[in-house]
Amino acid sequence: MKNTINKVILTALVIITAVGGAFSPTPALAFGPSILSRLSSLFSGDNTITIVDDRAARLDAYFAKRDMPLEGYGAKFIEVADANDMDWRLMPAIGVRESSGGKHLMNNNPFGWGSAKIKFANFDAAIEELGANISGHDKDTARYYKDKTVFQVLWAYNGTVMPTYPKEVMNIMKMF
Repeated sequence: MKNTINKVILTALVIITAVGGAFSPTPALAFGPSILSRLSSLFSGDNTITIVDDRAARLDAYFAKRDMPLEGYGAKFIEVADANDMDWRLMPAIGVRESSGGKHLMNNNPFGWGSAKIKFANFDAAIEELGANISGHDKDTARYYKDKTVFQVLWAYNGTVMPTYPKEVMNIMKMF
């Protein structure tokens, strides 16, 4: 679903760019050179669109720059977020907020899930369990997270204890 929406948005941008180029004396200024070059780089010679998914690399670069143990788990975050139809930035941002990206954690639990008392064999297991829970797909916690906005999910996660928590995590999400 998200990939379909992204393709529709991209197609709309390409059409707008093409129309803007036909009527603008300086088409590169219609959207700026970087956007035009990025859009044109998506097309091959036969006018097919190649979509590059750089989300995992963006997460890993963020973690690497800050020497965070969650580096290398970008692909797992994306896999679990996509499987649970959730914002791909949510879980990594929670991990940054709760444990500085895994620097300060207990029980292989970089998310502080269950007051950090829940033990995980590894980060993969922690990411999978958190994703199932905060997406509303776990029957035991669905009443708190199912069909909620990101703000509402974060409020249920820790906002009742720390009212600034949702905004803090959402600000981290913007950095990815």
